[in-house]
Amino acid sequence: MLSVAAKTPPNAVPPMPLNFPRDRFMRLPEVIHTTGLSRSTIYELISRRQFPAQLSLGGKNVAWMASEIEEWMNERIADRYQGAQS
Repeated sequence: MLSVAAKTPPNAVPPMPLNFPRDRFMRLPEVIHTTGLSRSTIYELISRRQFPAQLSLGGKNVAWMASEIEEWMNERIADRYQGAQS
């Protein structure tokens, strides 16, 4: 059996790994529970681009990125404090 090893040129820079922060998918019931919003309000806000859009997981399955939901909630909290300072 013959094996061929791939050779790396001596001055080649190795590819950098993509480092994404650890994230997870949230399904609709968890988004509803976490945000306190109703299903219809979530989809209304998405249509107005005021809430993170869902991702397709294939077929009819969708989810939201937990980091995007958390960021959206933090923006709402920041808006409240900015309003108090005015």
